Amino acid sequence: MPKKDIHPKWYPDAKVICNGEVVMTTGSTQPEIHVDVWSGNHPFFTGTQKILDTEGRVDRFMRKYGMSSPNEDSVKETKQESKKTAEDSLSEES
Repeated sequence: MPKKDIHPKWYPDAKVICNGEVVMTTGSTQPEIHVDVWSGNHPFFTGTQKILDTEGRVDRFMRKYGMSSPNEDSVKETKQESKKTAEDSLSEES
């Protein structure tokens, strides 16, 4: 048996209200709970979530701190080798 006068009043049918509408009922120590976001209007749960990486933040971070993936290194080396070969062939023709 719980001690008397130390526990808050329990509301078994507390109303959760979002934008003036009752969206669900639950048990709580408050009779009404006002929320801005709930699973019915949150983008993650409604499927309207968009993940934008417009600036290429990961790539920008990698360039800034001198980290590059192994694939990028091999692509850079290939480009540099092709430039050297093109320059060598031009100098040989002259």
